[in-house]
Amino acid sequence: MASIPDPRRQSLRRMQWFAIALLLASLCGLLLSHWMGGLGGWGWLRAFCEASAVGALADWFAVVALFRHPLGIPLPHTAIIPQSKERIADSLADFVRDHFLDPKTLLAKLAVLDPAQRLGEWLRDPARVGFWVQEARGWALGTLNMFDDERMQRATLELVVAQARRWDAAATAGEVLGLLTQGGRHDALLDAGLVKVGEYLAQDEVKATVAQLLLKHVRKEWPKVVGMVDAVASTSKMADSMAEKLSASALEELREVLAQPEHPVRLRYEAWLSEYITRLRDDPALRQACDDLKEKALTDPALRNFVASLWTDIKQLLQADLADPQSAIARNLEGALRTVGERLASDASLREAINEHVMAAAGQLALSLRSGVTAHISQTIKGWDDRQLVQELELSVGRDLQFIRISGTLVGGLAGLAIHAAVLWVA
Repeated sequence: MASIPDPRRQSLRRMQWFAIALLLASLCGLLLSHWMGGLGGWGWLRAFCEASAVGALADWFAVVALFRHPLGIPLPHTAIIPQSKERIADSLADFVRDHFLDPKTLLAKLAVLDPAQRLGEWLRDPARVGFWVQEARGWALGTLNMFDDERMQRATLELVVAQARRWDAAATAGEVLGLLTQGGRHDALLDAGLVKVGEYLAQDEVKATVAQLLLKHVRKEWPKVVGMVDAVASTSKMADSMAEKLSASALEELREVLAQPEHPVRLRYEAWLSEYITRLRDDPALRQACDDLKEKALTDPALRNFVASLWTDIKQLLQADLADPQSAIARNLEGALRTVGERLASDASLREAINEHVMAAAGQLALSLRSGVTAHISQTIKGWDDRQLVQELELSVGRDLQFIRISGTLVGGLAGLAIHAAVLWVA
């Protein structure tokens, strides 16, 4: 496939040939005027052509010396751009840094922009927010479909197992129990438990169950005694009475525990809890037991299968929701964004806070970009091939430089006429 010619090159070539044509015309005019004797009008022509040829050659040398050595001769102070590439790269990078990445300038323009206000206006537009939420829904669904289920299951399992193995279960349990003991929370927990136990024991169904168990046990252990007692009184009623008395005794004991802060049960409970917390933190045997229990759970096939299936279940739920145009996720996201927009519109302090954070982040970003972009520009230009650099610059500004050659030819000729006129006037 043939490459498309660069129109800049064609334009440059046209201007170069035009400048050369003017130089050749000046040289031809100079030769003709000398051949004709150089008198009268031919003298004026010789003066014009001689000066224009000198001007054309001088400007040709100046333009060519910018990009390469004239005629391939390595004269001093020629091929200026290739030999000054590193200095040009540093200067251009510094110029961009100082005039385009100045933090004060960027922040001043950002402050005028008022990012929070503009964000609020954007979020209050239902059509715009709805469009982008639906776009995001499609992107999210496409991203989900790209995932490899087997790899994700394996990654999920490895992540959960790795995190669980790093987790110090004994220390966590000690910290949780330590929190429960602060501010008497453990006493409140004990009281709540005792109250629930009391409510349970006071139920008629529980008393009836206790009576049945007592009667069943007695009949099993002492059947003859039960038979003798049945002849005198009902063992069922005796069991009911015993269950009622046991319940009353237990409730009475519970009331005493609840009423007495220094009750022996409370003291034993607090001592046991304190000792257990200390053991969870310091007892190697108990800590190892916790780790063994954790490892046993992690190696259990059922648990590993459950963890591995989490990704599949989550993915299916997300796919089912995101595939629906009335997606609950998309609807909730759209509602949340609109709420944020309304809040930004009505809360000046929130806008001010967001703008402060944006300005601070922009300032840090500008500072980091300053050095990074400067180094990138400098290193990129320094890494260019000299021939490529010269070619690109010549194609960009070479056409305009040919006007300098043309102007030098014409201005030189006019200067020659002026000098010739001055010489004749003095003579």
